Amino acid sequence: MPLMQIPIVYEDRNFLAINKPAGLVVHGYRVSGIGSNGETRMAKPEHTLVDWLIERYPGITTVGDDPAERPGIVHRLDKATSGIMLVAKNQKTFEYLKSLFQKREVRKTYLALVRGVPKTKSGIIDAPIGIRNGTTKRSVRSAKMAKEAITEWKVLKSGSRKLENGMNSAVSLLEIRPKTGRTHQIRVHLASIGHPVIGDKLYGGKLDASAAGFYSPRLMLHALSVEFTAPDGKRMKLEAEIPEVFHISDLGSGSE
Repeated sequence: MPLMQIPIVYEDRNFLAINKPAGLVVHGYRVSGIGSNGETRMAKPEHTLVDWLIERYPGITTVGDDPAERPGIVHRLDKATSGIMLVAKNQKTFEYLKSLFQKREVRKTYLALVRGVPKTKSGIIDAPIGIRNGTTKRSVRSAKMAKEAITEWKVLKSGSRKLENGMNSAVSLLEIRPKTGRTHQIRVHLASIGHPVIGDKLYGGKLDASAAGFYSPRLMLHALSVEFTAPDGKRMKLEAEIPEVFHISDLGSGSE
C-alpha cells in the first residue's frame, strides 16, 4: 500500500506530531461475536493511521501499551475529526507523553462550527458523561459508567450559513478547551447545551442526521493545537493547519 498523504507538523528523534485528516481511522476497533467462540477481535478498516505509521516508521511496532494494535499512539481523535495528534517513537517517550495526558498537563485547543448562537460569549460545561443503555452513544443524562467531564468554550465569531434547502441559519465558530478527555466529550457537551457541532450525525439531531440538514462536507470539529513540556524540558505549542471548510470569511460579526 502506498504511503498516505498525512502532513507532519513536527518531528524529532522521540516523537512526531501529525495533522490527521478527517475521515481517517486511527486504528482498528474491537468487535464482538466473531469466531466460533464469539471472542472479541479487531475489525480492520481499509486504511488507518497505524498503517501509515508502520510503513514510514517500522521501529514503532514495539512502542506503546498495545503495540500490535496501536503502536506509538498516545491519544486519539475520532475518525471524523481532523487535527493535531502526538505519536511516540520510543517507549520512554510514550510513557512520558502518556503521563502528561493522564495528569492533564497537555493544553488542548479545538475549533468547532456549531448550530446557533450561544447566549453568552463563553462558558464552562461541567457535566459527567455516561453511556446510554443499549447503545455506544454517550450522554450527560446517563449515569451508566459516567465519568467527570469538563469543557471550556468561547465564541470566536457568529453569523449564518446556508442549509441544503437554501435557507440561512445561525452558526457560531467556537474555541474549545477540554479539561478532561472522554470519548466524544466535545460533541456530547455542545449538543447538551443546544449547540451541536455541524455535521454531527450521531449527536446533532435530525438536522444533521438527514439530507435536509446543514450543508457540511464533514464533522466541523478540528483539533487545532496542543501545548506541553517536551521530554527535554522545552515548552512546545504545536498547531495543525485549519482546513479550508473552517474559514469564516462568510460569517458576520454577531458575537462582537
